[in-house]
Amino acid sequence: MTLDMTAPGGGAPSGRSSVAARLNRLPVTRTHRYAVVVVGVGMFFDLYEVFLAGTLGGVLKTHFSVSPNNLKLILSSAFVGAFVGAVLLSRLADRVGRRRAFFITLGVYSLFTVAGAFSTDVPMLIVFRFLAGVGIGGELPLCDAYLSDLLPSRVRGKMISWAYTVGFCAVPAAGFLARGIATRSVAGWDGWRWMFLLGGIGAAVCWGLRRTLPESPRWLEAVGRTDEAEKIVAGLENEAVAAGHALAEPEPVAVAPRSREPLSALFVPPWRRRTAMLWIFQCLQTFGYYGFGTLVPLVLTAKGYSVVTSLSFSAVTFLGYPVGSLISIPLIERFERRVLIAASAVAMGGLGLAFGFSSNKATILIAGFLFTAVSNVFSNAYHVYQSELYPTRLRATGAGTGYSLSRLATAAMPFVLLPLLDDHGSGPLFAVISIAMALLTIDVLALGPRTTGLSLESATGEPGGRSVPAPHGAATTTEITTA
Repeated sequence: MTLDMTAPGGGAPSGRSSVAARLNRLPVTRTHRYAVVVVGVGMFFDLYEVFLAGTLGGVLKTHFSVSPNNLKLILSSAFVGAFVGAVLLSRLADRVGRRRAFFITLGVYSLFTVAGAFSTDVPMLIVFRFLAGVGIGGELPLCDAYLSDLLPSRVRGKMISWAYTVGFCAVPAAGFLARGIATRSVAGWDGWRWMFLLGGIGAAVCWGLRRTLPESPRWLEAVGRTDEAEKIVAGLENEAVAAGHALAEPEPVAVAPRSREPLSALFVPPWRRRTAMLWIFQCLQTFGYYGFGTLVPLVLTAKGYSVVTSLSFSAVTFLGYPVGSLISIPLIERFERRVLIAASAVAMGGLGLAFGFSSNKATILIAGFLFTAVSNVFSNAYHVYQSELYPTRLRATGAGTGYSLSRLATAAMPFVLLPLLDDHGSGPLFAVISIAMALLTIDVLALGPRTTGLSLESATGEPGGRSVPAPHGAATTTEITTA
């Protein structure tokens, strides 16, 4: 997609206004929608990979005669890699730009996921899963930062939720694909190998699509590349004018000084409290969100269902992921983010207990579907929220380092939750998950700042921070939150 890079009307824009002020006054343009779709397609293959190992856990266990310890390593290897990727690639995105970092995340994931399809033994599969995970780790926090940078503030939450809705279609797709081919041979090749191959090829296609995305104008301005930022914003303004929208004159405001923040900036006021909240949150959310999604086939097997039946049940419950993502769209701007996160976390705890202690097929399916639906209201809210906690020069670093802890916790999870499942059953397993979600709720409500209805600059105290209209009656504040 090509933007007309001249200023609206053919001349230079009047006055000196920050990129942020000009971006926030824009309507949703064709480029905004295109970016949401392309980023969402990238999320699709990221989430496909995240849920792939859990979905195929029973199949791989049978195919390779995997021991319990090796199964834990297969399930955790990609998440250990994701920890490394989230730390390194998110930091890279604040240094070299969101667009370049996109190419690295998808390129690494695509290469090593395809390689994983050709694994001949468990150690090889574990290594390739780890390396693919490096690419996976940087993807979602980078997507959050990029879309938050590009989108007008008043629709930021809603549009990011649309991107995640596209992405989360991958989870039931992986579930039903596994149900159809994972236990079979297709064209003389094991079905699970095809699942890895399809994921890697699809990500490679998405890599090509992302070459057409513009760089983040906010990031360009933050690192002093103002001429490039100006061209991109002027192109967006021209799109809006060509579509018949009248643009209000942005107010001249101070522009943030050019700087590159060290990682230690996350641990000084005013970011220290936010960092503590986010790190505690990320360590706990994995128990509920990924604890269910990656272990549900094994939980169903523990309840006495066959591998094929457990894959069928998992595919049905996974339909809740895109449904929940759709439900979040009208809610994300209506309610304060941290309140929406806390309410959905409490609901996940209750539904998890219903799923864990039930032995009735109908109850298992209903509770599982509702759990995944609610969990994606939770997921979308926190992905938007974590991208609103830090200024542009720290946005990808802050979100990525916090997210990296969730990957590390998820890597450790099979070593904690699988023995609990094996020794005590699914009921106690979900009791532990519910306790984790309760602690998460306290953390977010006690330490998290308000962000709904604020521009990114207001939420983070950057120059030019102003409140923006909050759709559907959401609370609005004009103060700069520094909690």
